[in-house]
Amino acid sequence: MKRLSLAVLLSLTPVVAQAWPWSQDMANQVSTKPQESVDPANPGMTVFPKRSVPVPGTTTIVKDSAAAEKLKNPVPADEKSVATGARLFEIYCVVCHGKEGRGDGLVGAKLALRPYDLSAAQTRERSDGFIWGYLTFGGAVMPTYGNDLSPTERWHVVNYVRKVVQRAQAAAPVAKK
Repeated sequence: MKRLSLAVLLSLTPVVAQAWPWSQDMANQVSTKPQESVDPANPGMTVFPKRSVPVPGTTTIVKDSAAAEKLKNPVPADEKSVATGARLFEIYCVVCHGKEGRGDGLVGAKLALRPYDLSAAQTRERSDGFIWGYLTFGGAVMPTYGNDLSPTERWHVVNYVRKVVQRAQAAAPVAKK
């Protein structure tokens, strides 16, 4: 009987230990919570300045690629946008699409389906919204970049693809067979 009582007591010990004060240490630690200021004199999130206006092109809400295809590019394809797009293209796109956007990147070469040739005529005929939507929602082998790139950053990549990748291919001489 003593052994049975001891076995029951030992089996209930972990249940009792969960109620002890040190079992909540991780939940009750000192930390900064989201939207909480580290400055005690100014608690909470910084408010937007009075009379502030959202910047065009930074917020784009679409539910799928079909809706994105109808979007117009709100970011002008100026030198700064194309330069930003080039930097982002190198970080996120070159591994699959290659430096020239032909779908011959190091990772793209190992995939069962070859990544899109961004310089090909079929891609040039698509709308800016289509490319933006593909970046946002992904595709057959392409991951989604909706969480990694802001809407404006995705438009910068579109501008880079249009102004540099596709123009370079269009200007390249056609190889004769």
